[in-house]
Amino acid sequence: MVIDDFDSVTKPIVDIESFYGKSKKVVEKCMIIFSKEIYDFLLNENECTQIGSCNACNGEIPIYSFEHKGERIAFYLTGIGSAMASGTCYEVHWQTGATKFVMFGSCGSLDREKTKGRYVVPTEAYRGDGASYYYAPPSDYIIIKKADRLAEIFEELGVPYVKGRVWTTDSMLRETVGLVNKRKDEGCIAVEMEVAGVEALCDFYGLELFDFLEAGDVLEESGYEIKDLNVANHSLAKLDIALRVIEKLGS
Repeated sequence: MVIDDFDSVTKPIVDIESFYGKSKKVVEKCMIIFSKEIYDFLLNENECTQIGSCNACNGEIPIYSFEHKGERIAFYLTGIGSAMASGTCYEVHWQTGATKFVMFGSCGSLDREKTKGRYVVPTEAYRGDGASYYYAPPSDYIIIKKADRLAEIFEELGVPYVKGRVWTTDSMLRETVGLVNKRKDEGCIAVEMEVAGVEALCDFYGLELFDFLEAGDVLEESGYEIKDLNVANHSLAKLDIALRVIEKLGS
């Protein structure tokens, strides 16, 4: 059973050093990006240097850095889904030394009144994924440790936001009416596909995750609304906010 997969006693058989050599210390902060448009904007508008690469038989995920207000910041285009996003996060940490990760993307709203015109700052994530159970003891929800700090930064910056539980799912095609209603009854205001796994991995390895989301599609029993999804996926406003958050994190 997946809930039996957390083993903090015995050592891993696969060693990341076998793939990437000794760990490096190049940067402290890194942005996890989901939008190809935002990723391309960063590459085109900045003098970027490739500092690493996450490799697999289906291709590579380059890791870049650029200078922002006197500090080198790393970024990469992550894969979609908890398992992919969490594993890549650790590979990037190993190759760059980054310990503070700012992750931002889109989500589906489960409460359009609460999320309309506001960014979502997850406080807990329902563990509807598989990856998180390898990095944390079994539980229904995982606490997002830096939610309060991120909310404080949003207050300082004047960024509109709402805090609340989110639902991490491994399959958006199985977001059924029954499951949506269960999560809503538990206080979830949005659904996404990465937060639980990335938070669990960061907790396990002593990393820090600062995550915020923009609601695009809306899931309700009456139907599925998708008209704002493209904006939520690719809006450059999130990039500006992420960089301003990074400035506030300190060294």
